[in-house]
Amino acid sequence: MAEYLQTVCEKYAIVDKIQVNTDAKEARWLENEQVWEVTLQHLMVGAGDLSEEDRALKVKEQGHSAVYTYEEKIRCKILISAVGGLVQPKSWPESIPGKDNFKGEIFHSARWRFDVNLKDKNVVVIGTGCSAAQFVPKLVTEYGAKSVTQLMHSPPWVSPKVIPPLGENLWNKWSPTLNTYVPGFNKAMRYSLGAVLEYDFRIFRSGSFGERERRKLEAECLAYMKSKAPEKYHEILTPNYGIGCKRRIWDPEWYASLNDPKIHLTTLPLKSLEEDTVTLGPGRNYPPENVASSVPTDKITIPADVIVLANGFQTTKWFHPFNVYGKEGKTLQDVFEERGGPQMYMGTAMDGFPNFFTLLGPNCFTGHTSVIYTTESMVTQTLNFIKPLLNGNIAKLEVKQEAQMKWTTQIQSALRSMVWADTRTKNWYLRDDGWNSNTYPYTQLDFFYRCSFPTWRHWNIAYTRKGFLKKWTKRTFVLLVWTVAFIDIYKKRTSGGGLGLNESLNRWFKKGLLVTASTLTKLAKNIQ
Repeated sequence: MAEYLQTVCEKYAIVDKIQVNTDAKEARWLENEQVWEVTLQHLMVGAGDLSEEDRALKVKEQGHSAVYTYEEKIRCKILISAVGGLVQPKSWPESIPGKDNFKGEIFHSARWRFDVNLKDKNVVVIGTGCSAAQFVPKLVTEYGAKSVTQLMHSPPWVSPKVIPPLGENLWNKWSPTLNTYVPGFNKAMRYSLGAVLEYDFRIFRSGSFGERERRKLEAECLAYMKSKAPEKYHEILTPNYGIGCKRRIWDPEWYASLNDPKIHLTTLPLKSLEEDTVTLGPGRNYPPENVASSVPTDKITIPADVIVLANGFQTTKWFHPFNVYGKEGKTLQDVFEERGGPQMYMGTAMDGFPNFFTLLGPNCFTGHTSVIYTTESMVTQTLNFIKPLLNGNIAKLEVKQEAQMKWTTQIQSALRSMVWADTRTKNWYLRDDGWNSNTYPYTQLDFFYRCSFPTWRHWNIAYTRKGFLKKWTKRTFVLLVWTVAFIDIYKKRTSGGGLGLNESLNRWFKKGLLVTASTLTKLAKNIQ
């Protein structure tokens, strides 16, 4: 992946435009200068791979210079945040005591410790999401772990791994050649895959159709689970919530790996850590305690040399710890708190923060297709916004508060009728109070259309002199065209003469009058 990114940067000659080992600490909008002032912190080599928590710990133990080299402030006309959502790993659960007493290593799967030798070690994994499903099967076969105990809160829905055309072996052998030398093959495959994935949106809707489609897919997934996983796990691997409520897993042989006697799956809750053991139970996370079940609930203590956290990311804290201060001196987090939760117009902009745009902001994620497609749509949208800023036609662009709040109300209302609102389980899309700042409640074709054709009336636009003159000239030209058309139609109606324009203009007579009136009104407002 790093090699690919390097190749892309070289191809488009942007290597010298990228500054690495740099952390954005804060940004402030300077109203008088109409620019953003960004405070940057330059990092020691390797510090960029550390989580926020690990950086803070290193500063505490070794001093500020162990992480940061120096600070600087830069100014920019346009500020774009492209940090994404799955950035900061969740930390150790504060409710579980004994972490300081544990003598082994504890790390998050998103910050994998390649320096930790897992051979002949007793490994405990916390979590059963997409990440855990990928690395748990390899802990024994590739890393040589002595035992693996995986702690599950609730079971995920798991679908069979998608087999590519011609089979996996032939596809891996020939797809590079086909993609490179057959014109249109790459795009055809991408559009076909996109169409198949977009069809999956049907399972996220409420109503009888969505419910019926979920039931069909759930039956297929359960049949697959029973064909791959040991029978002793069938009960705890059967979800009690609708498919799509949590992120679905495309099975990377996780089910099959549970047949290995060295891998043990349990829903006993983690209670505490000791020097080289962990205590599980009493009780169980799943099935719920009020459901009759033979699943074990007794307290046990098991050996543990290494603990791997696969408990996800901080997905409900946006832009943290990057503080962005708007026109009124408030941070984005302040505005989010005032308005009920993280929110942005089209996941891109917030009123009070001019010339600031976000890629993959609140409510842009999907549960059914690639985030790459979403990102590309948002890049298209952002380019539409920044082009007039870069060419000097606009000095400042800011979404209207009314448009932003109306958009948020619409999104949150639509989300309440989606499968993500299922209260029978928890997912990383929602906060504890039910606010969903992650998912988009419509199709990605809908999102693509909205991003491609911005609604400019939702924006406050401050034109430069150059931009205003260009806009005035364009509108005057349109006004003159419609005036000529009006005169021609009038002459044809009164005397049969005219300028010889096409008769079809007569059908647009009323529309021409409306556009002319609208243009004159807007010009008058701009002149004032």
